[in-house]
Amino acid sequence: MAFDKKTIRDIDLKGKRVLLRADYNVPIDDGKINGDFRIEQSIPTIEYLLNQGCKIIICSHLGRPESVKDKSCSLAPVHARLEKLLDKKITFANDCIGPEVEAAAKALKNKDILLLENLRYHPEEEKNDPDFAKQLASLAQVFVQDGFGVVHRAHASTQAITKFLPSVAGLLLETEVDTITEAMEKPARPLMAILGGAKIADKIDVLRKFVDEADFVAVGGAMANTFLLAQDIETGKSLTDPDDLPLAREIMERARSKAKKQPFIFYLPQDGVVATKVDEKTKTRIVDWSAQVIADIENYPARPPLSASRVQKDERILDIGPFSGAFIAGGMQMVNTVIWNGTMGVAEVPALHGPTGPFAQGTELIVEALTGQFGHRPFSLVGGGDTAAYIEGRGLTKAFNHVSTGGGAGLELMAGKKLPGVEALLDKHNT
Repeated sequence: MAFDKKTIRDIDLKGKRVLLRADYNVPIDDGKINGDFRIEQSIPTIEYLLNQGCKIIICSHLGRPESVKDKSCSLAPVHARLEKLLDKKITFANDCIGPEVEAAAKALKNKDILLLENLRYHPEEEKNDPDFAKQLASLAQVFVQDGFGVVHRAHASTQAITKFLPSVAGLLLETEVDTITEAMEKPARPLMAILGGAKIADKIDVLRKFVDEADFVAVGGAMANTFLLAQDIETGKSLTDPDDLPLAREIMERARSKAKKQPFIFYLPQDGVVATKVDEKTKTRIVDWSAQVIADIENYPARPPLSASRVQKDERILDIGPFSGAFIAGGMQMVNTVIWNGTMGVAEVPALHGPTGPFAQGTELIVEALTGQFGHRPFSLVGGGDTAAYIEGRGLTKAFNHVSTGGGAGLELMAGKKLPGVEALLDKHNT
């Protein structure tokens, strides 16, 4: 289904003041941006608006500031990076509403850009407050939504604002929705889904959807630990969520039922990398818990040592093991579309030597398989904050067919849910 909302291509924008909602929620440490992928992805829309001679006012949130005194959430570093990327002087406002901001907006000339300070310095933003939205809307003549990462939220700058201005989509939002929808509704089959993350509850809807729609589903990351626990496999001090055990059992039963009727694989890790501490210097070992079942069969001739097949009480599962990584990578050689959301381990732990840390090998195997290093290269759609951050850190964002800027928004779209920030935009068929 093609994108059915009006975009910046569908209306006359020449010389108009445009309020552009971007998603500049980027990682910043000590005032330094550690990844500007989301900023880069907003550039095509900004350049289109510049070519239309628009006066551009950009708004975004960053992090979750507790007050306006929380300068770690200021968009000032984004302002500096955006100026560099566009090679253009940009005015920066110290707030997003108020007389000074209104004056700065009115002073804009054609092709000028004004970046507003963090929307979330005002609690009214997340409350979808109409008065706050009206103040934002008073700055412009047209609203352009291009922050895909926030359109699953009904906030003032995603939903309420559309009550006060003609509202259309930017180029990034259109691309994100079209690409993800196409991959879910008309994938080149076989379709494989690889899901990581921490909590099953956070991804239960998309898990159900993929069990119903995909041909191969592989689960990794901390989320897999709860599935293991549901099968009475020891997980030691691994991150698990006992409250999610009923959901894990539901998903496994759903997968078993489907596999009885048609070819389908639901894969959980059979081995993992474990350690007592989560750091780059800790000693690691590989545990093959699939051998645990064999070891418990009476009189089995090749009884493996129990210590090798069980996660000890003081250990944590921090990555999938080499067999599981190879199995998933091998599966990718037999499919034509892969949707990947969530790393397979604690991939953000830094490396002492080489490009990847001690708990990123499973994630790296997926990267290698998706980028064609084992031969076949399926269509790749990658999403999720930690996954995109890992790929960006490796400098590989251009190595995949599509890397999404949205985490929760992408998951909800994959699950078939409506996105408030998209639904609020003008329909294409409306004049």
